[in-house]
Amino acid sequence: MNSFEIRATWSLASLFAMRMLGLFMILPVFALYGESLVGATPGLIGLAIGAYGLTQAMLQVPFGLLSDRIGRKPVIVMGLLVFLVGSLVAAEADSIYGVIAGRALQGAGAIASAIMALLTDLTRDDQRAKAMAMVGASIGMSFALALVVGPVLSGWFQLEGLFIFTAVLAGLGIALTLWVVPSPDMRRVYRDTRPVMAQFSDVLKDADLLRLDLGVFVLHMMLTASFVVLPGWLLNNAAIAKEQHWVVYLPILFLSFVLMLPMMIVAEKARKIKQVFLVAIVLLVLSLFSLSQWHDSVWSIAAGLFVFFWGFNLLEALLPSLVSKLAAPGFKGTSMGVYSSCQFLGAFVGGAGGGWLMGHYGDGAVYLMASGMAAVWLLFALGMKQPPYLQSVTLPLSGEGDLDSGVWASRLMTVVGVEEAVVIEEDRAAYLKVDNARLDREQLMRLSQPTLQSQAEPA
Repeated sequence: MNSFEIRATWSLASLFAMRMLGLFMILPVFALYGESLVGATPGLIGLAIGAYGLTQAMLQVPFGLLSDRIGRKPVIVMGLLVFLVGSLVAAEADSIYGVIAGRALQGAGAIASAIMALLTDLTRDDQRAKAMAMVGASIGMSFALALVVGPVLSGWFQLEGLFIFTAVLAGLGIALTLWVVPSPDMRRVYRDTRPVMAQFSDVLKDADLLRLDLGVFVLHMMLTASFVVLPGWLLNNAAIAKEQHWVVYLPILFLSFVLMLPMMIVAEKARKIKQVFLVAIVLLVLSLFSLSQWHDSVWSIAAGLFVFFWGFNLLEALLPSLVSKLAAPGFKGTSMGVYSSCQFLGAFVGGAGGGWLMGHYGDGAVYLMASGMAAVWLLFALGMKQPPYLQSVTLPLSGEGDLDSGVWASRLMTVVGVEEAVVIEEDRAAYLKVDNARLDREQLMRLSQPTLQSQAEPA
């Protein structure tokens, strides 16, 4: 990366992380502090935890498409303002309904698509995968940080202070957007990085992609539902003070991440991604079932959580990779849009459903139901094919005049290692799936000049 791309990447990664930190910080604490709100019930507490997921799922694709029309930065600033207002609404609320409204507003500031589109505008094609990986890592770090910072800040400043701190993060994000994030010279809309409305029906008919969409829905449903119950267990069953819960979360997250790495190497390098994927789901089934039965001590809770986050971290890394591998050339952006919407819908259903289950059937029922959903997911995943180990490549087309997409696709298919090729005249771009181990880069470069400026974007 050059200095411009480094600045663009770290600033956008920081922006993404600050917003997600604000959304995640209430996860480990709200089930405890929300009990004091007027009208609070387990069902409404769960709804408050997951409310952001519904508005996020509904608005993230429209916000991304709007950024194509009016610009990335205006949409990002608008979304952060909505997020800030939602945080203040929740901070000032003295009833559970006010917090639900605030959380829904927080989710309505759905800027994820606009941020990723801006990252596309600000990075060269051959550096974009690296930049997106850095943004993805920042999201994981914000989740881990939220589980540590949330209990500490709420212990110092209560729930109101936590939401005010979230509003401050939104304000810092606006300042970062206006004065630190570079402005692009032009907006680029590539189908491998942005959703296309005309492609949604095709993506929703793809059985392999639907399995992954179901998977991420269940994964985030389980995660959100678990935090409706877990803080109460740590306080009452494990006798750990509210502000000390991070002592349990931090080592568990660290160790689960360390153990995830060798399994990721096996999945990608040894080409055993399906096998590792199924093992990760089995870890979820076992951990959630064990937590539903044994949660009377800190050690039983910690052991179950460790196995859960081991599987969770693996699946968080594997699922996007699988979407990229299975999406047809030129359909990656739309496939990821549907995938992300299912992820946020899962968070909403997990919060609302987990609270309802807890109120009607008790704590253990939430984890027992989550274990059953994980088992259903496992049955669906068994039918998944071993994915092809191909990478997505976007080749921007240069020059003026009409393009003969059929001729160019046929030429590109003659290159050794190119397995699929689609040329879209409207985008002036070629979308390829290539076998990196066999790809004849010199042949591709010779063919692409001078009409194609070839800079590849690994998935």
